[in-house]
Amino acid sequence: MAEGEGLLSVDYEVFGKVQGVFFRKYTQAEGKKLGLVGWVKNTQQGTVQGQLQGPIARVRDMQQWLQKKGSPKSRINRAEFRNEKMIAKLEHSDFCIVK
Repeated sequence: MAEGEGLLSVDYEVFGKVQGVFFRKYTQAEGKKLGLVGWVKNTQQGTVQGQLQGPIARVRDMQQWLQKKGSPKSRINRAEFRNEKMIAKLEHSDFCIVK
C-alpha cells in the first residue's frame, strides 16, 4: 500500500435490476480483483447492499464499478454510498456474499 494512502470504509446500496443477475457474484469477484474486503447481500427491497474496505483509490474504482458496470445482465439505476470513513485497519478478512 502506498505511503499516506490510507484505508477507507464505505457502505453501499445499488438500485435497479440487480437481483437474479449474478450481481453479488460479480461484485465479490471485482472486489477481490481490486484487493478489497467487505461483503455483499440481497435485500428484501430488491436492492443489493454491502460494505467495501481497502485503499482509497481501489475503493473509488469499486464505487465506479458499482455505479456504472455491475454484472453483465444487471441494469443499475443508481448506487448510494453512506458512512464513508477512514479506518486504521481492515475489519474484514475477505470479500464475502452474505445470504
